Amino acid sequence: MTRRLPAAALAAALALGCVLSCASTPPASAAQRPQDDTGRQVMVTYPPGPPSLWAQKTRELETIYRLRTVWSWTLTSLGEQCVVFEVPRNRTVPDIVRRLRADPLVGSIQAIETFETQSQGGATASASDPYAKLQHSAKTLRLGQAHKLATGRGVRVAVVDTGVDLDHPDLRGRIVVAHNFVDRGEQTFTSDVHGTAVTGVLAAAANDIGIVGVAPQAEILALKACWQTPPGAREAVCNSYTLAKAVDFAIAQGAQVLNFSLAGPPDPLLGRLIGAALAKGIAVVAADGGDAAHSFPASLPGVIGIAGLDGLKGGVRAVAGRRSTATLAAPAVDILTTVPHASYDFFSGSSFAAAQVSGIAALLIEKNPRITPAQIDVLIRKTARPVPGVDGGAASLVSQVDACAALSSSLGAGGCE
Repeated sequence: MTRRLPAAALAAALALGCVLSCASTPPASAAQRPQDDTGRQVMVTYPPGPPSLWAQKTRELETIYRLRTVWSWTLTSLGEQCVVFEVPRNRTVPDIVRRLRADPLVGSIQAIETFETQSQGGATASASDPYAKLQHSAKTLRLGQAHKLATGRGVRVAVVDTGVDLDHPDLRGRIVVAHNFVDRGEQTFTSDVHGTAVTGVLAAAANDIGIVGVAPQAEILALKACWQTPPGAREAVCNSYTLAKAVDFAIAQGAQVLNFSLAGPPDPLLGRLIGAALAKGIAVVAADGGDAAHSFPASLPGVIGIAGLDGLKGGVRAVAGRRSTATLAAPAVDILTTVPHASYDFFSGSSFAAAQVSGIAALLIEKNPRITPAQIDVLIRKTARPVPGVDGGAASLVSQVDACAALSSSLGAGGCE
């Protein structure tokens, strides 16, 4: 069950027409949908060069290996061309990867990986509970004190996720760019659950209506690279192809923070794109996946990886029964946030821990636009508070982030009492 507010005045269709009109238009045929049958697809990049050379290479690879081009585009941030090929049924993906890796026409080659958002359902509020009092994470992070110092005004945060309800009362005006990278994803953009929930935690407006986000005046780039499974579910999946397009777009659009409330296996191309983002001074925050094999991109050097904390009971809560691998944590159990159609509900998972830390990064950037990703990482770590571990109550290497302490430290201000 969800708690509902009066219907929004602006129709979602109008929001889509105004904001999503420049969204990418993937191929219409089912055979060309990048999220379908990716187990038989590979992703190739070519080094920087003229488009005519890239086109020639593609034709040669198609002929030599009997590949079929699914989609191709230019990675602006790397200056490279990326092509998704479909492997013929009489060949295996590992064999094609091995052969293309040795081909001088190819810059890089990889299979397409799958990533999952990091969320689970939570309890539901009773109709009589005031929204603000239900945001226990705000007290844990000391947001009331932090917002006296900064609100994230003007900082551009890219939420690489599902779509977002652009006309939710708490999100209206917070979304400055909305772009779709999923075939036919625009059809469900404003009714997608996970991205709406993550964006609410990060940037819900302080407007006396519902909840307040960690950075209530941040500017959100809602980049749909994931799709709900099944439709209408809280859970969603993404792949190397859609994520690469979204990250490249975020860099080109001047994002200052990249939020990944998702996790999966190591991915070489995404790793290079995230490295390019970090090199441009973009802070990158990612949810911990719960084990070393599925904690990418949180495991990448320079990325701020965030575990989920049970702020109601204390201690670090394992995600989906797995042990956390991150050393920073934020509240991630029964987090009240926005859902489509002017509603609110509770969620759990490191998806929402990551969103809170992306919000803290936005607060720090507002006060010091020249701050580097490494400096943000250091500030958050040195002001975080150690918390008990989950195994036998022993001391833990995991620390709980503190928004006010990080801001005060960056400004040389007094305490947060």
